[in-house]
Amino acid sequence: MLRVLFVGVIVAILGGFGWWYWRYATGGGVVHDSAPSWAPDGQHLIYSSEADGNSDLYVVDLRGRERVRISQTASNEGHPAYSPGGDSIAFETDRDGNYEIYRARENGDAPQRLTFHPGRDMAPSWSPDGRWIVFMSTRDNPEFDVYRMDADGKNVQRMTTGGAGQYPQYAPDGAQIAMHVARDIHVLTLKSGQFRRLTHEPLNGMYPTWSPDASQIAFMSWRSGRTELFTTKASGLEQQLLVSMPAGDAVDPRWSPDGEHIAFVHVPGGGAADVRTADQQRIIYVVGVKTRRLTRLSR
Repeated sequence: MLRVLFVGVIVAILGGFGWWYWRYATGGGVVHDSAPSWAPDGQHLIYSSEADGNSDLYVVDLRGRERVRISQTASNEGHPAYSPGGDSIAFETDRDGNYEIYRARENGDAPQRLTFHPGRDMAPSWSPDGRWIVFMSTRDNPEFDVYRMDADGKNVQRMTTGGAGQYPQYAPDGAQIAMHVARDIHVLTLKSGQFRRLTHEPLNGMYPTWSPDASQIAFMSWRSGRTELFTTKASGLEQQLLVSMPAGDAVDPRWSPDGEHIAFVHVPGGGAADVRTADQQRIIYVVGVKTRRLTRLSR
């Protein structure tokens, strides 16, 4: 009897340690992290998190241990992006009652409002020379179109018409912008104004991100029934599966400056396109492009 009791105690202790270690390794609880974007040095990512009910901006190192909060408001901040020099960030926020684009120092200080429009201005991304910020907006259409402006918010230009364009990303050479239109990846050549379509529904593609040498684009697709990450040559040829998680969806990829990794968001319960709920996990991972090794950053 005593032996059975002793064994039971040991099992309970080991079980408790296993539970504690699992919580340490995975961060425990529900996390709501999204929209990762790389710092120019490739050693940190900036992202948004709903740790306190509303979204704020955080910076994390590649081990997922040094997590620094750089915004703390009662509003929602999202889709942050570093300037090419790393001294500024652009992000979306609803602190003025609707979503506008703001700019701040890399530590979140000195926020400056760049857009002033009752439409939703969202998802900013910088040009490689730091001169422009491209973003999506409903200012001229109920659906999103792509716009760009000077880095100080002046000289706003409409790049697409008719609800054509979401989540734009400049190519490393600054001559092209990738975006998704409906459920497919398109690339806009700025000099000619011509579009090149890379994916074709039902082999769809969304949320494009360029490799640093502009030879490839990574994107998410639900062509296989759930959302996975793919890569393709910039021509649209050789589309290959990169990440398929054991459960749920892999969304919102972003290529690292050295070309070796891609950060993305894992939604274990799926439903990436659905309305977000309090119990829906959104976890940031980094995957090695060649090794396929996964590292969890969210804690």
